[in-house]
Amino acid sequence: MGIRSFVSLSMGFAAFAALCLVAPALPGGGAHAAPDKSATLQRKGSGLPIPRFASLRSDEVNVRTGPGTRYPVDWVFKRKAMPVEIVAEYENWRKIRDWQGASGWVHQSLLTGKRSFIIASKAASLHKTPASSAEVVAKLEPEVMGEIRSCAGDWCRVKVSSVSGWIERTGMWGVYKSEPIN
Repeated sequence: MGIRSFVSLSMGFAAFAALCLVAPALPGGGAHAAPDKSATLQRKGSGLPIPRFASLRSDEVNVRTGPGTRYPVDWVFKRKAMPVEIVAEYENWRKIRDWQGASGWVHQSLLTGKRSFIIASKAASLHKTPASSAEVVAKLEPEVMGEIRSCAGDWCRVKVSSVSGWIERTGMWGVYKSEPIN
């Protein structure tokens, strides 16, 4: 099962052009222009720091080309609890980026502050204690996801299914280099 699935739009060119003409323009660009990074568009946003990590709240999350339901669905996430990075805000909409670099807009209600991680590219070891020399309790393959319990220094305490242990930050995506998580 794929993490993202693309939506096939059966909309003719004329209908698409009409949609583009009636969609209100965002500050700083055309109807589908993403807000520029210098503005970070926090118009009535959360006030929380950007960028920051969050997780998907649902098994099915529509990712749109712009911040609103009038923008077309570009693709759909199909994996609850997957970590995403919030890179911009516009009212109740969050521009997110996934571990593969794909980005788009989702409604804030589809995100949660619960922290999760994904093994991005190469297998990582889950250790019994936070040390490279500690017993390995599991080998985590790429695309395995889990819950982040806490992070300090170079290590994070995590849970994957029913197995808990420690993983080096560099072995996962979903936490910043020196970000503390309690």
